[in-house]
Amino acid sequence: MPAHTKDGTDRRTYEDALNYFRENGFDVLEAPGTQKRVFLKKYNCSAAIEPDQDGYVKLFARPGYLVGGEISRLVDRGYQKFLKTTKNEVPATADHLKALHEFSEELRVATGVPVLYNESLGSVSDAYLYDRVEGRNTPESERKPRPWENRKRKTG
Repeated sequence: MPAHTKDGTDRRTYEDALNYFRENGFDVLEAPGTQKRVFLKKYNCSAAIEPDQDGYVKLFARPGYLVGGEISRLVDRGYQKFLKTTKNEVPATADHLKALHEFSEELRVATGVPVLYNESLGSVSDAYLYDRVEGRNTPESERKPRPWENRKRKTG
């Protein structure tokens, strides 16, 4: 049963969330070598949770689609979304995105975390790496010269 917390949200305790996950078809796997940290798996997606200091759910590893047994990050390159792990990067299909969206929605319901508007519309990427804006967050002194900055003007 969700509890009204001091920050005004209705969240489930860690134990209540674990019961919800088990009752609703999630695989709940204890993380090796840790106490009270579990990996959740459903729809070939996974995330890791642990209890916070107040006994509510704290996300340890964000939800991601499993690629080669590893939780991937969703990267948006402007023209295509990709599932990126430390070893692989594969184009994300509509089926991948649907599974990830459903998994994330169920995770929010189970934990009592509020759903944000932009998240309810569809897949939210972990990173946005559009080639046309590559390096825009890098200080100007550290940026690579742009092609038009390398050309010397011909004088006639």
